[in-house]
Amino acid sequence: MAKKTSNTRPANKPAEPVKLTDKDKKTLDSLRKLASDVAKSATQKTAPEMSILSRSLSNVKFNQSQKILEMGSSKTSRELFNLSQAKAFMQTVLVGSGCKRLIEQGKTTSLRGLYYMLKHTIDGTSEETFEEQSESDTMIEDVEVLLSSLREELHLYAQKRGEMVGQITVVDSGDEIDCTRMGSGGYGIPSIVEPDRITFKNVKAKFILHVEKDTVWQRFNEDKFWLKHNCILTHGAGQPPRGVRRMLYRLHNELKLPVYCLLDNDPWGYYIYSVIKQGSINLAYESERMAIPGARYLGLRSLDYDRCGLSSSVKIKLNDQDIKRAKQIASYPWFIKKKAWQKEIEMMLKNGFKLEVESLISKDISYVTEEYVPELLESGEFLD
Repeated sequence: MAKKTSNTRPANKPAEPVKLTDKDKKTLDSLRKLASDVAKSATQKTAPEMSILSRSLSNVKFNQSQKILEMGSSKTSRELFNLSQAKAFMQTVLVGSGCKRLIEQGKTTSLRGLYYMLKHTIDGTSEETFEEQSESDTMIEDVEVLLSSLREELHLYAQKRGEMVGQITVVDSGDEIDCTRMGSGGYGIPSIVEPDRITFKNVKAKFILHVEKDTVWQRFNEDKFWLKHNCILTHGAGQPPRGVRRMLYRLHNELKLPVYCLLDNDPWGYYIYSVIKQGSINLAYESERMAIPGARYLGLRSLDYDRCGLSSSVKIKLNDQDIKRAKQIASYPWFIKKKAWQKEIEMMLKNGFKLEVESLISKDISYVTEEYVPELLESGEFLD
């Protein structure tokens, strides 16, 4: 019988040293300083305290010159010896400790993974460090704000959603992925797309077309729209996750590729465009690294019902929530002074119905890829 071999590393053999990137080193320094400040306060017998930018709606503002959402200057204080704040203080430090361990080991984990990594019963009590993942998720955002670091720089990732295909090669952790050779699928856009992991080469694309849903993306991919029109085609499975938004940002800013958005003609499509263009209210502290003020809204438009000669069967009646949401979006500071957008939203409300991009299939299965989008790209007719 052959001698059984072990896959475990011999006890006397040291672990391979982890190669840290410059960004890793910077993030580690910030995490260590956070811990050092807490320890220093304790040794000096002063109350450990941290000051965090408030992530409330009242502390979000629109930067008119940069055309993005950003955080204001209001801060909240979190004290260890304040009974109402002690648990949150402990949770913040615990998340920082977990991220430090991940970076030092050269590992990443999901938000859910970090929750379980840090969840335990505190010695001598029946108290859990975290009762629900929502608690740890909130603290992760606080640590991001404290350190001015992206979640991805803390070696954390969220659920992967979104795909990409087209005239570009992506180098992902050393592996080259030719996005023109993806068959009927696409390159699944990771949650972490930072330059130390993802780089680009063989870029022949002239622009990016971002569509809202994978069902529409599939039509464009099957019709080889990206090949005929020399572009990159992406989707975010609805509201695009951070990885997709960050990828779009990098493609736009590093490769100077225009971004055009094809979204549903409803308040939610308008909101998705707003998030891509100006940033989101919840993540205003990351707008500088995610928002794309130069993005353009290609369609679907309220006037397309008549312009495209669609049948009444494709209408979807606006409900009370749609109407309320549309009015909220119209009042956003970044839309309120734009006459074209005010007219667009007003027309949708006057119509009393919304339209999905898929409604164009009622004209012809490939109408959206062969006529609708090509004509708009040629005419340059879009909303800013």
